[in-house]
Amino acid sequence: MQTINTQDFKQKVFDFTASKEWKFAGQRPCIVDFSASWCGPCRMLAPVLEQVSAEYAGKLDVYKVDIDQEAELAAAFGIQSVPTLIFVPMSGQPAAASGAMPKESLVKAINEHLGVS
Repeated sequence: MQTINTQDFKQKVFDFTASKEWKFAGQRPCIVDFSASWCGPCRMLAPVLEQVSAEYAGKLDVYKVDIDQEAELAAAFGIQSVPTLIFVPMSGQPAAASGAMPKESLVKAINEHLGVS
């Protein structure tokens, strides 16, 4: 799992300042975790995302966005609560899920939204 700032996000996921029309810029499907250091559910989800990141290495990327440090990015995606996960497929629109989830649910969402198994 990689912490990502706004500039890297624009290059690796989507340049939201250049266009409002979704165009994925990445090489692999990804999960973007919008979280905060003060958030208990975010801290519970972090080790699950680390496991998934390791198990799916080379198949998908997992990015972490600290909403306190990257407020512009969080606002651009309308993040109202944390944790919020954005599942970004290679083509098509991203899907979002809020709240901590167990690994089984996360794996199901990866299969469903990203087509990765």
